[in-house]
Amino acid sequence: MFRGLINDAKAAAGSLVGKYLVRASVAVPFIVAAGFGVAALTVSLVASFGALHAYMMLAGGFTLIGLLAAFVVSVKEQEEEVAETKDEANDTASVASNAAAQAAAQVPLAFILLAIIRLLFWSTESDAEAETSKGADLPVGKSNGAHRPAANGLHPQAA
Repeated sequence: MFRGLINDAKAAAGSLVGKYLVRASVAVPFIVAAGFGVAALTVSLVASFGALHAYMMLAGGFTLIGLLAAFVVSVKEQEEEVAETKDEANDTASVASNAAAQAAAQVPLAFILLAIIRLLFWSTESDAEAETSKGADLPVGKSNGAHRPAANGLHPQAA
């Protein structure tokens, strides 16, 4: 008598676990891609601003994203509580319209996040100026430390 009930519970639990494993396997490539994106962003910021400032920018960015996510989750939980109380009083059609309004309210947050990411990649000088000024101040040296003579024929150390 209880054997059928236990088998049904096992089948339901197995189905639930299988469903979430499939969802998790879909998320893994996105997590790996996000990791590579963060690594590329780190390399770019280090090249532009130096290691110390780049790591501080990344820490600030992740802190901002965490605070934004915590705010969104708390607002969403509060809205769900309000929606549950309204759901008891209203019919199903009004609940669907509330869900659509919540989704529409989160669209500006996505645009703000995209604008912040764009600001991180904003260049302060043109690419042509950056290419010409990169190697202009560096002396050309040999492996033993001796420098070539300057254009006027004098050695840089002799002046």
